[in-house]
Amino acid sequence: MTTPRHFSKKSGTTNMLRLKSSQDEGQAAYRVGFVLLEHFSMASFTVAMDVLVTANLLRNDCFRFSALSLSGERVLSDLGLELVATELDPRTLQNHDLLVICGGLRTPLKYPVLDRLLADCAAHGLALGGLWNGAYFLARAGVLVDYDCSVHPEQRASLAERSPQSRITPASFILDRDRLTAASPNGAMELMLSLVRRLDGDALAEGVEEILSFSGARYRQVGPGAKKSMSLHLRTIVELMENNLEETLSLDQLAAYSGRSRRQIDRLFQAQLGTSPRRYYMELRITKSRRLLQYSDLPVMDVAIACGFVSVSHFSKCYAAYFGYSPSREQRLGE
Repeated sequence: MTTPRHFSKKSGTTNMLRLKSSQDEGQAAYRVGFVLLEHFSMASFTVAMDVLVTANLLRNDCFRFSALSLSGERVLSDLGLELVATELDPRTLQNHDLLVICGGLRTPLKYPVLDRLLADCAAHGLALGGLWNGAYFLARAGVLVDYDCSVHPEQRASLAERSPQSRITPASFILDRDRLTAASPNGAMELMLSLVRRLDGDALAEGVEEILSFSGARYRQVGPGAKKSMSLHLRTIVELMENNLEETLSLDQLAAYSGRSRRQIDRLFQAQLGTSPRRYYMELRITKSRRLLQYSDLPVMDVAIACGFVSVSHFSKCYAAYFGYSPSREQRLGE
């Protein structure tokens, strides 16, 4: 197999999707158990899960996760929807690296069995987390002493009374050593992104964030992405490229349309993106072609034409240079 060429930073996170790396083989998955309490916040739980599911798409199953309950098979969420969950067996706690308590606005505040369970988890060095008012249950169990934490505003006063040694912050999420807490769906997303970044690095976290920038819009303020760090002149040129992928523009045309010289354009790309205009343009076309291969039923020839390649053979050569395999071997999810 051909050794793939590295993408520049901006294109690299985009193209991590479904690109399985041999370097991931043998890496143990991080195991997360979500304990769903009655009337738990469905939004906080699902957005946290979404981050981990997306991380697994980008890297070979780096997370394992399960929905757990204290009793029974079904748990009622704050939306009135029931979720099927596996009953938590204290004897299987060693099968997890992190246990996250998922609460909600109307979640009952007394779970004696949970107090004992969390204390036992802490004694055995298990990382613990809480979503919405999950930090309250950690405090009840005495496992938040000398930790910073985040909890929904409705429970801040009661948590302060329960655990005066805990440091309650107004932040939407807090990752303090082996305690992870979030007060809102927005905080749950940021918390899980921080966990991904801590365990697997910035590249994976940025890849997840980029993919979820649209689906997560209701939970977080989405900025203009990578373009926010570009100068106005560079942004104009990049947008010209993005709008002309099928019939590509020459560097002279880009210079004429943007009002910059070829030398100025080259300097802009090198200084702000660390690559040349020609290579960046190619990466945009390769990225579009991969999306078309994965999510449409277009023949390879039509994909090549749509992305500005004059022949299938040239397209295949360029594609293999970046991914290490030909377009015909790409996953075709649209078929």
